[in-house]
Amino acid sequence: MSDSSLDQKMAQAKEALDAHVRESVEWHFNPETGCDYWLDKAKTLDFDPRKDIQCFEDVKRFPLFEDEDLRGGPLDKWVPKGLAGKPTYVFETGGTTGIPKSRVVIEDHWIDYENFSETLPDEHFPRGANWLMLGPSGPRRLRLAVEHLAQHRGGICFCVDLDPRWVVKLLKKGKTEEAKAYAAHVIDQAVTILRANHNVQCMFATPKLLEALAMRLLDDGDSIEDAGIKGIFAGGTEFTPQWYRFCKEELLGENVFITPTYGNTLMGLACGKPFDPADEYKITYFAPQPRAVIEVVQFDDYNKVVEVGETGRVKLYTFTKELFIPGFMERDEGEREPAIDVYPWHGISGTRPFHELLKTTTVGVY
Repeated sequence: MSDSSLDQKMAQAKEALDAHVRESVEWHFNPETGCDYWLDKAKTLDFDPRKDIQCFEDVKRFPLFEDEDLRGGPLDKWVPKGLAGKPTYVFETGGTTGIPKSRVVIEDHWIDYENFSETLPDEHFPRGANWLMLGPSGPRRLRLAVEHLAQHRGGICFCVDLDPRWVVKLLKKGKTEEAKAYAAHVIDQAVTILRANHNVQCMFATPKLLEALAMRLLDDGDSIEDAGIKGIFAGGTEFTPQWYRFCKEELLGENVFITPTYGNTLMGLACGKPFDPADEYKITYFAPQPRAVIEVVQFDDYNKVVEVGETGRVKLYTFTKELFIPGFMERDEGEREPAIDVYPWHGISGTRPFHELLKTTTVGVY
């Protein structure tokens, strides 16, 4: 693609984002459609969001969003009046101790994964095939989101039972053997599903669990491919370029497709750049604009993005009918990447825990 063609696509994407931001701000700050949290917050601002926020860059007039506001109730304050009366879910967004941070969701988890479905190649994720969800369950949206993805594509989803909080408790107490036993219990569930003739051809897994599953099957003389799996999407901080290469060359073989993803309950799901051998297994993610935006910003000024190729902290914006996040500092950092034809906006590579928080962050527990 020529530079001028990509520039044109980027300009169109920016226009679409600016229009989406105006629509989102009007919805969330209109007394007839907004939620109590943002309507109350608007009274403390020195500007009028409905008049003064006319493009994405204007959103930086808001103070950074503090996710501590997600701890405790009442959760009704987060439900937009324009969506009142609809069945509502509550999902946890992180944290392993104390009062959990919770987000109310109505249909975003469906919409996010229906959009993601459009990026999956049918030859590796066959329509009508069944799925295995090998990841955290309980009060997290991932289980229900992957289940909806399977149903959206015409299949049935089989889920394991996994509580990562229990694993964290075991590790903090130094009970590594018990943690390993729990991990083996989770893998036992997955193996049972795969061997039950359920036509499972697609799956979600975290890198550690996928590796454990593949090693268990290899010990039994089988493989992921032998088990019938054709396509996998995976996510988590353990999905590094080194693991990507190991996974493709040693664990899965050339016939099993795997694609990395990056996301959370506040953002949705960022897609990975389509695999290109020339990238040497570099992993680049692109946010699901215009519903969510990721910026890589300077460590000493969170309102300034870094240059392409430079390192910064991840800043998230979310603009859906259910959630408005005008800038939240994620617990990750990485390098800013140029736009591409498929995703004509800047991306991020090398995602890893923010260095200033690394000592207090527990990663890769499942």
